[in-house]
Amino acid sequence: MNRRHTLIALGALAIATRATAQLPSTTDTVAISLENAIEIAVGRSEEVRLAQSQVRLAEAQVGAARSAALPQLDARLAYTRTFASPFASGGFTLPDSLRFEPDSTASLAERVSYLERNAPLAGLGGLGSLFGNLPFGQENAYTAVVSGSQPIYAGGRVGAALRIAREYLDAARLNLQEQTAEIELQVRAAYYRARLATELVAISQAGLEQAERFLRSERLRHSAGTGSELDVLRAQVSVANLQPQLIEATNASEVATLDLKRLIDVPLPQPVRLTSSLDVPSSIASIDSTVAVTQVLSRRAAVAAQERQVAIRDAQVRLARAGYLPSVSLSFNYGKQLFPSEIFRLNEEWRSDASATVSVSVPIFNGWRTRSEVAQAQVAADQERLRLSQLRETVAVAYQRALGERERARSSIQARELTVQQAQRVYDLTVLRYEQGLASQLEVSDARLSLLQARTNLAQAVADFYLANANLARAIGAPMSP
Repeated sequence: MNRRHTLIALGALAIATRATAQLPSTTDTVAISLENAIEIAVGRSEEVRLAQSQVRLAEAQVGAARSAALPQLDARLAYTRTFASPFASGGFTLPDSLRFEPDSTASLAERVSYLERNAPLAGLGGLGSLFGNLPFGQENAYTAVVSGSQPIYAGGRVGAALRIAREYLDAARLNLQEQTAEIELQVRAAYYRARLATELVAISQAGLEQAERFLRSERLRHSAGTGSELDVLRAQVSVANLQPQLIEATNASEVATLDLKRLIDVPLPQPVRLTSSLDVPSSIASIDSTVAVTQVLSRRAAVAAQERQVAIRDAQVRLARAGYLPSVSLSFNYGKQLFPSEIFRLNEEWRSDASATVSVSVPIFNGWRTRSEVAQAQVAADQERLRLSQLRETVAVAYQRALGERERARSSIQARELTVQQAQRVYDLTVLRYEQGLASQLEVSDARLSLLQARTNLAQAVADFYLANANLARAIGAPMSP
């Protein structure tokens, strides 16, 4: 038994090891580019999926509105079993004095005399037998009917409903485009912020490494007798002052990366590596800055969607006004009826029943309900026009703001690049002068901090440019460049 238990345990351990090896490891670093992050976020976004469901709903509503203009056909088969009926006796019940019942066994003279006296009663008996054969109150009845209807004129109701459904479908598609663009902008902003935070960590690390190299140099000078202990202490203080900046930059990088992971639905413990660089853009004018405001408004999906809402409200006004107009419709019925003496005796003669009806409905007075509905629809249309005007103003202001931010970032990049070159030159010369005894350690520390600040400002300006460029493309409604 012990050997058996041991074999079972080893087998279970092997299966568990194999299953664990097949699971994705959260310790492996995942490389994520900006394009991959956008693709993942758009595919997994609940807002985008909700907008997609609205498009599918609008497509179904278009089909439902179109069906109102098409013929409607129905078929019905029914069986009726009558247990009691006032027509069950069949025909008329005549009194004995009015019955026409000649005696066939009487003599010829008697029969002729009877006919001469009771000939008028023969018509009553025939009439009674005629009504006795009608289908009223038959015990078994089968009915097969095909009916149809076709609206001929509905005062514009069908056309207005179809127009509303189509405008709603267009608005849903535009809202999907708007939601996708908004998610893309959020991911771009989060990616740029995370990438900027990573660059600031690298800049802080580089500054700290410079200070540590200088500290090692001062210790060698002190060991060789050419430097003082005070110089070593000052170098140590410079290193210690740079360490909190590195820690702060590292924490900011972790927070920015966590925000990006949240947007693209990546497990928070999963290490990631951002592969898209944050270099100085080679082409500053990636988007035409001379786009007119009218072109901006025509490109923006949100504006176009709101215009569809205005069109929907106008169609609802026409739909409400249709309540003043008459409606004309055509309907027809064709059926077969069978009244067998037995329930399953279906080989008897089927009786046909066919009819067609053209009906005209004219509204005369409904308590001023139509007038109230038209007034409500008109107010709703005016409200949508005001919202459209407000949205156009908002988009125009956002475009001008984004354009100004991008121009400021562009100018800042050009100035910061020159500043970095100058700060690097100043630092190199200061170190050289210090080694020749012409500069103090304080000057070296100041030059290092100036270089660190210049690099930080350049990285911030580049990130600001990419963010402003994305906001400008979002305001215009144009495809965003990487």
